[in-house]
Amino acid sequence: MPRSHRSPLLLAGLLASAGVAHFAAPRTFDAIVPRALPGPPRAWTYASGAVELALAAGVALPATRRRTALATAAFFVGVFPANVKMAVDWRHRPAPFRAAAVGRLPLQVPLVLWARNVARNTRKKEGTP
Repeated sequence: MPRSHRSPLLLAGLLASAGVAHFAAPRTFDAIVPRALPGPPRAWTYASGAVELALAAGVALPATRRRTALATAAFFVGVFPANVKMAVDWRHRPAPFRAAAVGRLPLQVPLVLWARNVARNTRKKEGTP
């Protein structure tokens, strides 16, 4: 299978795994919910997990792939503040933890670009402008 055909399914798998993790280990995610958001962190953890599962389904299905991949790119931008909060909160932890938290920050860029590429490649295959 050519790489371009696998890319959407790999992205869907990443999203699905992250979505499941939000329900399987919510405390990890509760800790990085920005305090400025209203309501309990657990609600945001579950909501973002549900969104990731929905995005995974949409990216996996060719009929909804293009629009959902664009929504995924926006989602990756939207969760960036949580990654910043994690990096700030973990600045006094041991070096491996700090490195993981800081390493998540630039990782958002390739994730956004990946989702955009999935949308772009889907558009080309469908022949839409």
